[in-house]
Amino acid sequence: MNILVVTRSLPRPTWGAGTRNYHLLRALARQHTVSLLVLVDENEQSAASHTLPATRTLRQVALPSSGSRRFEQIRALATGRSYYLAAHSLPAAQAALDEELARHAYDAVLFESLVVAGYRVPSQVRIILDEHNIEYELLQRTYQRATGMARRGFNWLEYRRVKPLELAWCRRADLVLVTSERECELLHTLLPENRIQVVPNGVDVQAFSDDASIAPVPGRIIFTASFDYYPNVQGALYFAEQCWPLIQRAVPTATWHLVGRNPPAEIMRLGTLPGVTVTGTVPATQPHLAAAQVAIVPLLTGGGTRLKILEALAMRRAVVSTSLGCEGIACISGKHLLVADEPEKFAATVVELLGDSTLCERLGAAGRALVEERYSWEYCGDQLLGALDDAAENGWSK
Repeated sequence: MNILVVTRSLPRPTWGAGTRNYHLLRALARQHTVSLLVLVDENEQSAASHTLPATRTLRQVALPSSGSRRFEQIRALATGRSYYLAAHSLPAAQAALDEELARHAYDAVLFESLVVAGYRVPSQVRIILDEHNIEYELLQRTYQRATGMARRGFNWLEYRRVKPLELAWCRRADLVLVTSERECELLHTLLPENRIQVVPNGVDVQAFSDDASIAPVPGRIIFTASFDYYPNVQGALYFAEQCWPLIQRAVPTATWHLVGRNPPAEIMRLGTLPGVTVTGTVPATQPHLAAAQVAIVPLLTGGGTRLKILEALAMRRAVVSTSLGCEGIACISGKHLLVADEPEKFAATVVELLGDSTLCERLGAAGRALVEERYSWEYCGDQLLGALDDAAENGWSK
């Protein structure tokens, strides 16, 4: 097929949603002709396109310079729109999409995430929507767990406005992709007529493998995350307040490294706590994971599935996660990682691992085997290609 992929940022193999986009783009290019239309901010406009997988054309549409986020949120709410969706609804992007669709005979448009899925497409062009998260569910969970009234109220309004649009945009799609069986079942209950397929998140099992040249530092704990994503900030603050003091009392030599891009002020302040290091953006997370004894995923909200867990498992690190943190991944607590939801239990589980290298090694070996079998990007790419083949063989009937 001739496929146009629309993304909200340049696909990159090094962070978050860009990682999924990058590897699925590579998979598509193995069997199909692929072009890319991408919304880019001012920091991405000069990025080299040669870092992308093979694409026939690459069109970039500049996102407007960001002003006051709070002002934009208030303006969106006052006009009855979703701030979350309005920020990526650009007349210039619609014009570029129209021009690209008129210039080439595309069989399908693949929208990578809900935020870019509202653009118009001619009726003869198939629509594929890749749901990185069920976004209304993420907003619902955020308002339910928020403590501040402003954040709680804002996310409640966003949830109420996003949900009907998300379901409508999924309903018009010929194929909806989700990252887990749980999300597939949830959407099927709401959209029983839709074709919905699971294409899991994955990990580059060659790039993320244990490095024999770096020995784990005894007592080192790591949390890898993109800190411009609120659930990661919330999880780090929760761990710092509820768990870290308990761990320090039990293991005074323990250290905690927060590794990830764009840490806001409240995350940077954690670096003033005894034993805590905030690295900020790093060229690669692998050396930091290799040097850690335990990886933590203390998430209280979120959606989709967490790349950070797959990467830690691929590096043979012992992982402690909340139930929500490892949601959607086919891992078993006690076999591939350990799950703890109460702060006292979470802290005690981390302490247990810091004192038991044999258990760490056993969990690490099982975690590595799991990602090799079910979560390599090659396997995930095969799932995507299979979903497209299945849809085409059945005439794209829903």
